[in-house]
Amino acid sequence: MNDIAPFHGFGLGLRRAHYADFLGGAVPVDFVEVISENYMVVGGKPLRVLEQVRQEHPVILHGVSLSVGSAHGLEPDYLARLRKLAERIEPLWVSDHLCWTRTSAHNSHDLLPLPLTREALDVVCANIDRAQEALGRAMLFENPSSYLTFPEDEMTEWKFLAEMARRTGCYLLLDVNNVHVSARNHDFSAADYLAGLPLDRVRQIHLAGHQPGELVVDTHDRAVCEDVWALYAQVIARTGPVATMIERDDNIPPLVELLRELDHARAIAGARQRSVAA
Repeated sequence: MNDIAPFHGFGLGLRRAHYADFLGGAVPVDFVEVISENYMVVGGKPLRVLEQVRQEHPVILHGVSLSVGSAHGLEPDYLARLRKLAERIEPLWVSDHLCWTRTSAHNSHDLLPLPLTREALDVVCANIDRAQEALGRAMLFENPSSYLTFPEDEMTEWKFLAEMARRTGCYLLLDVNNVHVSARNHDFSAADYLAGLPLDRVRQIHLAGHQPGELVVDTHDRAVCEDVWALYAQVIARTGPVATMIERDDNIPPLVELLRELDHARAIAGARQRSVAA
């Protein structure tokens, strides 16, 4: 399986609300990320827009329906369509989530949690191996936001992710907001989480907003908060330059507001890297 070389840049998720901005002129981003499933139907406006944007910006394909936690395995038709899209777009990489979304008879269209057991790890690794073989490339997998635990859990999430990456050769998409959300919900240390991850396998970072409260909810509908910015500063000092992206999926503001957030990420990363080099 081919290695994924680090890519240093700052990008945004390409959303329909900003199609006109990207088609109308230069947007100061280093890459865009798209939800794979929105472009897996041949033809139609979304795919035509993506192909035009691809002429100006590298693209990352980020999926929500691979379902590597499904005990019945992966869907061959889904893999075939994803490979066809990847061959057409030639992305920087293809990513998805550590979760399950479907059974053999039903698709929940949600990122559902897994028990952190050795049996679940075996299922996930077998499915990742199959996906990477079908696509002919290594993939990235994102840590989920978490709202519950299972009494059967045998390990921490960071240990699960570390072993998953070791066994399959996959890489990690580190969602810093999700680390914060899960740490708050389950009362563990975000620092312990980061210390347990193989940060050399991280190729991309997500930053997003969440809804605070007794249960913190990953909503992607507001600006990145100060606690997540602080955690990002810790992460980027340890990973070195990797692709960083602002995610917004609801209550989407004008593009200029997201670009200001992206500039803040650039400033934090620049300051941290200068500090490390000093």
